[in-house]
Amino acid sequence: MKTFKIGGVHPEENKLASNKAIEVLPIPQKVCIPITQHLGAPSTLVVEKGANVKVGQLLAKADAFICANVHSSVSGKISKIDTTTDTSGYRKTSVFIDVEGDEWEESIDKSDAIIKEIKLSKEEIIAKIKDMGIVGLGGATFPTHVKLMVPQGKKADVLIINGVECEPYLTSDHRVMLEKGEEMLVGVSILMKGLGVEKAMIGIENNKADAISHLQNLSGNFNGIEVHALKVKYPQGAEKQLIKALINREVPAGKLPIEVGCVVSNAGTAFAVYEAIQKNKPLFERVVTVTGKSVKKPSNFMVRLGVAVNELIERAGGLPEDTGKVISGGPMMGKSLNSLDVPVVKGTSGILIMTQKESKRVEIQNCIRCGKCITVCPMGLEPYLLAQVAENANFETAENERVMDCIECGSCHYTCPSGRPLLDYLRVGKNKVGQIIRNRANN
Repeated sequence: MKTFKIGGVHPEENKLASNKAIEVLPIPQKVCIPITQHLGAPSTLVVEKGANVKVGQLLAKADAFICANVHSSVSGKISKIDTTTDTSGYRKTSVFIDVEGDEWEESIDKSDAIIKEIKLSKEEIIAKIKDMGIVGLGGATFPTHVKLMVPQGKKADVLIINGVECEPYLTSDHRVMLEKGEEMLVGVSILMKGLGVEKAMIGIENNKADAISHLQNLSGNFNGIEVHALKVKYPQGAEKQLIKALINREVPAGKLPIEVGCVVSNAGTAFAVYEAIQKNKPLFERVVTVTGKSVKKPSNFMVRLGVAVNELIERAGGLPEDTGKVISGGPMMGKSLNSLDVPVVKGTSGILIMTQKESKRVEIQNCIRCGKCITVCPMGLEPYLLAQVAENANFETAENERVMDCIECGSCHYTCPSGRPLLDYLRVGKNKVGQIIRNRANN
């Protein structure tokens, strides 16, 4: 069974919502839409307080190279423009809209008919993906149109689609592959044309046998698309690990997948690309898993962006009494929320409600030099050392010891018998070293 070679762990899967069909969340009474929901530069507002907007209308425009358009997910009146905290924990400029009806932009095709024929050229595909605000829905939210713009001197020969969803608990991609498989494969074909490649490989962990079988059956009707079953091992869905597993190529330190001739995109992103190109539909909604061991109704919701997290939790049966922590994302790489009044954004793949027992960290002990963190690190780093130098603000050593290669998967943190907060320190180290590198480049 294909997998990556170095490190990895096997957390309990807890895919509690894997058999729950996608449920459309009712339209909310109001939404709060941050105008920066992507990696890169902030978008520029193009609307004002008091304006009336439709579903799919542009709210903020991408003016920088790495940036993405943001659209309204509802129709109604803009009540205010203010800053608010989103699921990342940072305050961002946001558009607050009071919902009135559900009037969509006339250009959006709302029919269920599946359109297979791809009429747009490579250049037109890239331009439209940019216009529709498509970003990576696996969590990184990198603007998709930028991935398709291969730098001069580089060449892609394969598109890799990430259907792994290795984070415990999360099942949104699984449900998209099962319920929107044909549309997703059209989206893969569109991405192939936009990238200029003849081959695509979809990697799915073999704990999703139904999705593997379903997409293998459908892929026979599409040229150049292969579906591959992968061994269940975390973090199989990390970009560099997935590339190693599927095509046995290693992305050099500090480089992007295009260095080894490939581009990686998420399964949910492929579906969003289908809707953007074939239905003229901007990215204003996505599938979000709401789950947890004490959640009454673990669910997968199709959610309009800007809806408050507490509305999703209420729909899943309410906040359990034994809640200890609410996390945006999965338990390995997600971040805990300090408020449930934060909006769902493009990068919100799941809301995990952990019990008090699950969420309580063990008492931190001294490092016993057992080496487990080194053994499980999929990047071949020394997490105990990197955490130590970051804790002591020795950022020169952190840079020299390749802290920027850390993918923040949390495998080291998960396996540490001393309960040391390795991932926390690694994130601090990456943040500071990243700042130092950027300042150096600007001087």
